[in-house]
Amino acid sequence: MSLSLLAAVALAQVPVSADEASAKDQGKDPAYPALTTAFEALRSHDYDRAVADFRAAAALSPRRTDIRKNLGYTLLKTGESEAAREEFGVAVQLDPADVHLALEYAFLCFEARDDAPARKAEARRIFARVRDTTSDTTLRTTAAQAFRNVDEPLAAGIARWQQALATSKPNFSAHYELAQLAEQRDELALAAANYRAAYQILPERKSVLLELARVEKARGNPEGMVAALLAATRGAEPRAAELARERMPDRYPFVYEFRQALELDPKNATLHRELAFLLLSMSESNQLPRQQAEAEFKEVLAGAPNDYLAAAQLGLLYLADKRDDLAMPILKDVLGHADPGTANRVRLALKMPLVLEEHSQDETPLDPRILGERSYNAGFLKDALRYFTLAHETNPIDSQVLLKLGWTNNLLHNDATAVKWFNEARHSADPAIAAEAAKAWTNLRPSTQLVRTTVWTYPVFSSRWSDLFGYGQAKSEIRLGNLPFKPYLSARFVGDIRRTSEGPLKQALSESAIIFGAGIMTRQYHGALAWFETGTAVTYLRKGHWQDTRGGISWSRNRGASLGATEDGFFLENTADSVFVSHFGNDIINYSQNKAGYRATLAGIPTQFFWSASMTFDIKHQYWANFAEIGPGFRLHPPGLPPSVTVTVSAIRGIYTINDGNPRRPNFNDLRAGVWYAFTK
Repeated sequence: MSLSLLAAVALAQVPVSADEASAKDQGKDPAYPALTTAFEALRSHDYDRAVADFRAAAALSPRRTDIRKNLGYTLLKTGESEAAREEFGVAVQLDPADVHLALEYAFLCFEARDDAPARKAEARRIFARVRDTTSDTTLRTTAAQAFRNVDEPLAAGIARWQQALATSKPNFSAHYELAQLAEQRDELALAAANYRAAYQILPERKSVLLELARVEKARGNPEGMVAALLAATRGAEPRAAELARERMPDRYPFVYEFRQALELDPKNATLHRELAFLLLSMSESNQLPRQQAEAEFKEVLAGAPNDYLAAAQLGLLYLADKRDDLAMPILKDVLGHADPGTANRVRLALKMPLVLEEHSQDETPLDPRILGERSYNAGFLKDALRYFTLAHETNPIDSQVLLKLGWTNNLLHNDATAVKWFNEARHSADPAIAAEAAKAWTNLRPSTQLVRTTVWTYPVFSSRWSDLFGYGQAKSEIRLGNLPFKPYLSARFVGDIRRTSEGPLKQALSESAIIFGAGIMTRQYHGALAWFETGTAVTYLRKGHWQDTRGGISWSRNRGASLGATEDGFFLENTADSVFVSHFGNDIINYSQNKAGYRATLAGIPTQFFWSASMTFDIKHQYWANFAEIGPGFRLHPPGLPPSVTVTVSAIRGIYTINDGNPRRPNFNDLRAGVWYAFTK
């Protein structure tokens, strides 16, 4: 049976629900009026109006599967199969158990022309799932035959291209076709390897990088995805560069991401040059980035000897390091061959007279905004700031210039000024500029405020203790210019409901106190910071207080897909703390907490599934402060609540590593559920 015939069989078993019964609960459903007019339009065969009304109903009740299905079937009647496929895809996410719907979606995916390998791979996965899970004999037979019709040609094609590569000289077409077939068959490692091989043979085809990025994302390798996209954005193929920019993370790439992109595309001079300028901007406090920038400029010139902008920068680096024997030949070559603007930068550094650039009489002077863009892209940030400032004076309402002034000041570490420009740009009439500026303003503003107050709370239930614990802190930091430390005032809360453990030796389960203190903390450096505070702890159970002194060093590192990320994928979290607490006999307690797992979106809810492993130990060898814990868990953000609210549930298996004086068993189990919430003002 052919695949198209199978599709017809599947369609015959899926009736189109086109009556008012789907608009049940009329008094409560906000979509009912739109659905009523949609079904009326269907009866009169006015499909365009029906589509519009179904779309309106879907917007009012986005979680209703039946609306998406009716919209999809109506779109099929109008011949808009791609739009119908998207609606069926949403419906499948809302109701994965609807086997008829899944098959409909799978057949449309197989026939797709856009993003074809990924769509066909999805169709194959759905056919396999329906074949293996449904109890309906007819549907199982349909899905099994469809799977064979898809899978067998793919397997044969993969074997044929592998044989061709084994017996003949590798070529672009062979690797590319093999990669396409492997992606459709979900052999993602094979697909990625052959997309890379195809690109190495024909690096002018930047569009291959987009396909490689798609495969890397599918196989849970976000770093590989970003590397491919970054290389594509700095390519000579405009369409591929535009598509890659749309899929890049909404931030400037990190140094390691440039390096990974260069491993993929080592002859990309634009990547080398941009990485060099990035390293140069980081070299004020560290000599290593300066040396690495020098190496990148050399790499640029090795592939493009006529890149006089890179040559000028390399020569100026040599000159600053008093290596005149290396600098002067390069700078003389720039003076003799570079464009007047680049040559004048060298003359300025050598304290030589500048040469006026020749302009024809009918030549229009360059817009300062254009000059600013050129300087910004070339890495000459101080020049860019001067030109953008002039452009702003010429046209104060140009929101693009306001945004560029913000980014330029940010890169020059003038964050207080950058916040001002971002604040103005976020009121732009252009939605894209306003959104970008608002995000930058939100991220940067807290670091420039004179006083910044952070409040967090974390109530957590423990089955081991049958107790609800509460932790929280309100902290106001005071920013003193660019000093490397910040004083702060703090109020911590530590308490629980039961107050003591049971048994012959009663033990306090928490300090049951509010701890008021004043302290000082360093700025974060490579994920680490140090802090120290002293104050008074006041118990709320009885009259009493004690002096409390605390301090320590904290370090954290997060990689991969965070809970707030826009893409699913693997993640790794590591935190380490070493804390001195006077109340515990001047003890120093050390913590190491680690989580590794995968972020997935389930029914629209971002969720991280993880395996945790932690270790706690102290210098006084007290049994209660020396234990290890491992176990699975998940963390999610409940819909409709502020972004900082997360719910965490963990199943823990623990063991005390010191048992002298331990009145309890050395091993324990615990089920913990907690809610984290924080905000900053």
